[in-house]
Amino acid sequence: MEAAPPSFRAYARRWVFLLVVSLLSCSNAMLWLSFAPVADTIAQNFFLSMEQINWLSLIYLVVSIPFGMAAIWVLDHMGLRWATILGAWLNFAGSVLRALPGLAGGIPNPFAFFMSGQSLCALAQTLVIFSPAKLAALWFPEHQRATANMIGTMSNPLGILIANVLSPALVKKAEDIPVMLGVYIVPAALACLLATTCLWESVPPTPPSAGAANSTSENFIQGLKLLVQNKAYVILAVCFGGGIGVFSSFSALLEQILCANGYSNEFSGLCGALFIVFGILGALVLGLYVDRTKCFTEATKIGLCLTSMACVAFALVSRLQEQHVALAVICSLFGLFGFSVAPVAMELAVECSFPVGEGASAGLVFVLGQAEGTLIMVLLTALTVQSAKPSVSTCRQEEDPLDWTGSLLLLAGLCTLFTCVLVLFFHTPYRRLQAESEGLSPPRTNSSEPRITSPTPKSPLKAPGLASPDGVLQEIPAPVPLPPVVEI
Repeated sequence: MEAAPPSFRAYARRWVFLLVVSLLSCSNAMLWLSFAPVADTIAQNFFLSMEQINWLSLIYLVVSIPFGMAAIWVLDHMGLRWATILGAWLNFAGSVLRALPGLAGGIPNPFAFFMSGQSLCALAQTLVIFSPAKLAALWFPEHQRATANMIGTMSNPLGILIANVLSPALVKKAEDIPVMLGVYIVPAALACLLATTCLWESVPPTPPSAGAANSTSENFIQGLKLLVQNKAYVILAVCFGGGIGVFSSFSALLEQILCANGYSNEFSGLCGALFIVFGILGALVLGLYVDRTKCFTEATKIGLCLTSMACVAFALVSRLQEQHVALAVICSLFGLFGFSVAPVAMELAVECSFPVGEGASAGLVFVLGQAEGTLIMVLLTALTVQSAKPSVSTCRQEEDPLDWTGSLLLLAGLCTLFTCVLVLFFHTPYRRLQAESEGLSPPRTNSSEPRITSPTPKSPLKAPGLASPDGVLQEIPAPVPLPPVVEI
């Protein structure tokens, strides 16, 4: 008698899980940049230097590089639920610790509390930022994965946008600082409460797709070896990680670049807001499109080409004065093309590295991006020189205005270089989609996370063929049609 076809189910509570992860990521991003928009007031009230204030944001990048690898292990081996709960509690504890100098007067060393709280939040970020790709793979059917990944990923820049708007709105004078610090505790506490009470399991009882079945992870070290040996993945990780570094540098230095040519801080804030808002809208549209077409590679390459063009345009136009409309349009397009690629590229990283764990494949890209971002920011600031032109600067710093021409040309050149390498040399089969088209779920070993099983019949295709570093799949017989996903 012929075996019954496998049964897949999509549970409604997957949206609750996505809500918790998105809220946690948004809160974490808000805490990251909450000091930056009111840096002068914070520094004056607590007798801190601007260098100390900058470190409250930079600590996120520094912590993510060494602890990102540990977060990958936690996510793949402890499971998505426990990683999310741990990240929520670290985020909440950090938000409370950094608020103590404002809520309780007379603390002798407020910077120690600020830095300790930000460090806990930075640890939480390493657990949160990798989660969307794994959550989409484990809980969502294949036609919703890119959309779910997009929602989880874009909640982070949404938090950055909220922080840039909320902090200046709350802090009009030094006495308002405790209110601001207390307000940022609220979303962190809500995310912690929802993660602790509403997340019951790391994986659903029945997988939503063939790719989700047995979706645990390779042995941690073996998985990293497979990633390093995978040419397509290495190219994607280095090039897209460089794109992350370019975007991080642009976001951090935008105000300093524009004020040197006479643009106000309010206009810089408007450009930063347009950059993020259009990026979120672009990610929404592209995520829905890719979910239907599965054109991961094409969407990524086209998006990065358009991003490079916008970056070159910004490098040229930002050196001119009185170009408000042009700069606003360019920043909008830069975000529209660049941010929209991020969730698609994360899905592509999982596709080209399957069956390596989703946490490892997406997490390593992020770790590389943070490392490259740190190097790019150091290079950009090192290349600045004192401006030889008559000053039109609106910068509030007392130092002479800087000339960012060389730095911006380097930024545009790096963005173009990463794009060209990816477009010319990145080629890969969609391993996870091909496995799902055959009703396959390659076994993964040495994992402590519960294994999802499904009555999928065995196929002549061998799992080692999927894990081979050259990205070539073996010949397979006629595909086994997959049943429709039942949503409950």
